[in-house]
Amino acid sequence: MAIKTEPVTINLGPQHPSTHGVFRLRVTFDGEVVVDAEPVFGYLHRGTEKLAESRTYVQIVTLTDRLDYTAAMSNNLAYVRTVEKLADIEVPERAQYIRVLTAELQRIASHMLATGFLLNELGALATPLIYCFRERERILDLFEMLCGARITVSYMRPGGVFQDAPEEFWPALSRLIGDLPHYLDELEDLISGNEIVLVRTRDVGLISAEQAIDSSISGPTLRATGAQWDVRKAAPYEIYDRLEFDIPIGTVGDVYDRYIVRIQEMRQAVRIIEQCISQIPDEGPIRTEMPYFVRPPVGEAYAAVEAPKGELGFYIVSDGGIAPYRCKIRAPSFINLTAIRDMVVGGKMGDLITIFGSLDIVLGEVDR
Repeated sequence: MAIKTEPVTINLGPQHPSTHGVFRLRVTFDGEVVVDAEPVFGYLHRGTEKLAESRTYVQIVTLTDRLDYTAAMSNNLAYVRTVEKLADIEVPERAQYIRVLTAELQRIASHMLATGFLLNELGALATPLIYCFRERERILDLFEMLCGARITVSYMRPGGVFQDAPEEFWPALSRLIGDLPHYLDELEDLISGNEIVLVRTRDVGLISAEQAIDSSISGPTLRATGAQWDVRKAAPYEIYDRLEFDIPIGTVGDVYDRYIVRIQEMRQAVRIIEQCISQIPDEGPIRTEMPYFVRPPVGEAYAAVEAPKGELGFYIVSDGGIAPYRCKIRAPSFINLTAIRDMVVGGKMGDLITIFGSLDIVLGEVDR
């Protein structure tokens, strides 16, 4: 006998552990099945873009740390590249290598968190997450050697980086890079063939390449659909055009593909870092000398990097002063969330939490 049910609308968040911060999702269920979902933004609104109008071009670096606070190095890089494009600033070769090297370390650290917390969403409350934190801590140790900070690093500057790497940095980096392939193997042995993981992630949260492109989605979420788009290859910046690396892609664009793409990207990041270590000049300047107050000419510029979560770009308008006239941020976490309805409708409540976790968002850059 058929049972008649009435749709029920509930709120997930804005205070809920599975929403990764103050994010609200209005979900309509028919029984356990999701029939509609509406993302609601704005509970963490930080006003970063407006604050940039009253900060000097150097002071704004600290604001970028707090966008995606799991990927501060990448945020620094996207911002300073825009300022350099706007003001026509050259960056010394040694600084470019250090920038790429630190950005790839940040990619690994960010993907480690994404992987650990995805398993947390699936109910594995300790072991995988602690495994991922263990390796991330070693990367943060390296960041601390570079600039004294671990999370909000403020390491990069228009024209280069804050300071050169100390002597003890390079042996510690080599040890980490030597160990990481083994640790990634260990992580995959724990996760990739796990029966529960496969059942909960295969063919869950599907999105096609066409849907992803139409929604301007980027990063691992896009590449999991089979679209081979990566800013490092499509529009190379810094010294990426000198390096050999592959762009991992998925096949169907489900939760499992998003997980496996991140695992493979970590392996490619190790490959990039090894090349940086072997190619970096032994000495040379790490920052172009310039006045403390940068005054770009009147104009506008946009520059982007392939951040861990996707294309992170800054658009800056200059009126010739010491602060931007306008600043606009293309935040991948925000844009990648716009297609969440297409991914969750038709799934169950448990699937919704897993799908949301697989997008790897950080509210700091969603409500920037």
